[in-house]
Amino acid sequence: MTAREMNRRTFLAASTATAASLLASDSPAADKLGFGIGVQSYTFREFDLEPALKRIKELDLKYGEFFSKHIPQNSSPEKIKGILSLCKEYDVTPVGFGVSGFSKNHDANKKLFELGAALGLKYLSADPDTDSFDSLDKLCEEYKIAIAIHPHGPAGGGKLHRWYSAEIIMKAVKDHNKLIGSCLDTGHLLRSAQLGEKLDPAEQIKIMGDRNFAIHLKDHDNKRKTDVVFGDPTGALDVAGVFKALQGVNFKGTVSIEYEASASNPSPDMKKCVAYVNETIAKLG
Repeated sequence: MTAREMNRRTFLAASTATAASLLASDSPAADKLGFGIGVQSYTFREFDLEPALKRIKELDLKYGEFFSKHIPQNSSPEKIKGILSLCKEYDVTPVGFGVSGFSKNHDANKKLFELGAALGLKYLSADPDTDSFDSLDKLCEEYKIAIAIHPHGPAGGGKLHRWYSAEIIMKAVKDHNKLIGSCLDTGHLLRSAQLGEKLDPAEQIKIMGDRNFAIHLKDHDNKRKTDVVFGDPTGALDVAGVFKALQGVNFKGTVSIEYEASASNPSPDMKKCVAYVNETIAKLG
């Protein structure tokens, strides 16, 4: 057995042993950090809404950024009422929705803001066209809902996503409504190294400053090109560094843990991720 294999086995055993005790804590992470910890519901994409909510509740997380399978964009008022009732039953508050595209079509953009208003959301995670900002300026001002631009790292064809870094996002939004900013994704920022762009998630957060409206928190192994649980020796994410950076910019949004591996049964790995987050917060004091 190699040293790397021994380290990985030791890590997995330790994280499994600590997960139950840390998840049982009656001191939610959000109380200590000053911002919320939740889930991007894409993690549970193989499940319908209620089974997904059940699994989020089992993680003792209170906030959700939902994607379109769990909350369809064309949901009727009656459907939304039922969704909110179900979320309340499982004690999960919707705070965001996405990732959604936005164009210069103001009416189409407005429908997404109307959905956000009906759900009581704080932000819409977004992949906007470059000619959409005039429309988004008006809608952010009207609805007081933030547009949080989401990077996707490598986008196929050997190219990076158009919004792959905080520098690019900030350049585009700095002269627009203060409610237009980012939902940085730590996993996709790390993935950009596959195409030669080594981005430090903590430094990217600092660049966005008060335009950080949400975070997707995940770790990635670039050699195997797969998400890994926090603390895995093959990953690259400094979770403590991310939290320190968020506190440094006075972040008041929601950190949504997201995990794209093990789609059929992500709960065991998600429990390890939540345990690691809680342990990290405890160490930060």
